[in-house]
Amino acid sequence: MGRLDRLKMGNVETKHFQQFNQLLRYVFQVTKKDLQMVGWEEREIALAKKPVLDKADVLGWFDGDKLVSQLAVYPFKVNIYGRTFEMGGLTGVGTYPEYANMGLMYKLMRQALSDMQQRKQSISYLFPYSIPYYRRRGWEIISDKMTFEVRDVQLPKIKKVPGYVERLNIEHPDVRTVYTLFSSKMHAAMMRNDLAWDEYWRWDVDELTAAVYFDASHQPQGYLLYWISEDVLHIKEMIHINQEARIGLWNFISAHFSMVSKVVGNIFMNEPLAFWLEEGDIKETISPYFMARIVDVKQFISQYPFRALGTDIQLTFRLDDPMLEWNQGIFTLHVSAEGRGELKQSSIDPTASIDIQTLTTMLLSYKRPAYLAAISRLNSDEKTVELLEKIIERQTPYFSDYF
Repeated sequence: MGRLDRLKMGNVETKHFQQFNQLLRYVFQVTKKDLQMVGWEEREIALAKKPVLDKADVLGWFDGDKLVSQLAVYPFKVNIYGRTFEMGGLTGVGTYPEYANMGLMYKLMRQALSDMQQRKQSISYLFPYSIPYYRRRGWEIISDKMTFEVRDVQLPKIKKVPGYVERLNIEHPDVRTVYTLFSSKMHAAMMRNDLAWDEYWRWDVDELTAAVYFDASHQPQGYLLYWISEDVLHIKEMIHINQEARIGLWNFISAHFSMVSKVVGNIFMNEPLAFWLEEGDIKETISPYFMARIVDVKQFISQYPFRALGTDIQLTFRLDDPMLEWNQGIFTLHVSAEGRGELKQSSIDPTASIDIQTLTTMLLSYKRPAYLAAISRLNSDEKTVELLEKIIERQTPYFSDYF
């Protein structure tokens, strides 16, 4: 009996926790010392965390009793143009090297996506350890992370605002209140339930503090999550509901002028900080952050809010998916005057062809139809491109979570 014949796919359960964690640490070469020493920025890349096995749907290949390959799917929700979508968060992906190149991960992903379809999770997000690897399996980049560095002498001058900032424990309910309001307005953002918040905090430093901005009516309108280490103020996330809160939070940061040599942090939207600051000569770097893929295109389209043009729209396209047969073929898209979409298999000659990766990033508006057509990711006539530009909303995706 060959090795492949011995392997069985099955659910990874709580009793397999030690094996699950050992496999992750082997694949990503993470030691206990690493966990204690690395800073927050490096953890995003170097560390694949152990999911909570009783909350995630975890699949694996077993060689006898030995777990040799695995992945996990978290049940999350995201906001897409104001609509709530069930999202399968893929994480914990790994295979021991002696079991590589046997097609094990492909089959696990295929099963995981099939399970997501059954659970009505019409879209899946993941943090890519290899963008080409996941692109070949139908995922595409949908969000960016901008890292900035501001020297102490470049901090903005303090401006008068009617509210005030309080330093609070990161678990304070006002932090969740602000994020819930913020995420309800931010396209592509995680709508954090308890599980999502647990993941969000999982590997943070003990010194992490929340600075919450309250307006004159004592309502929380923004927060800053930060820590100070070796004369550097590190910002994990800063969100604000309005400009007043933004100014108030930067006033708080600037008040550290004599305490820190610089401020470093992240912005999870396409908004360069340099333009907003008085001293704009700062260091900023932008990098792709999260990827997504549509799991069930018909279901996704039925939920998706197109821009209402006041007239019915119809277009036909050919869709390709490297893994899922239900996303392959010729489809006709009907969009009502009110912006409701419906997708059906079709025998009409298509005016465009696209793959599931490109369709995902286009519908989430990370890249626009005209740009995708210009780089030959969308093959289409001009009329169809113009129509897509009109019916797809223009909002930059925001995603600041990590799992």
